[in-house]
Amino acid sequence: IRARVEHPFRVIKQQFGHAKVRYRGLVKNTARLQVMFALGNVWMARRQLLALQA
Repeated sequence: IRARVEHPFRVIKQQFGHAKVRYRGLVKNTARLQVMFALGNVWMARRQLLALQA
């Protein structure tokens, strides 16, 4: 169960280079993190998305 939860964090850290917060304040950092998780979801579902296209 832990591996399933930790996988999106690995994708965000390794694929998109998120190590530390970039901005001061919660609003910008929260928005950036939400966008990174959305991109991480697309990254993890890329095989299924490409299979639908073919």
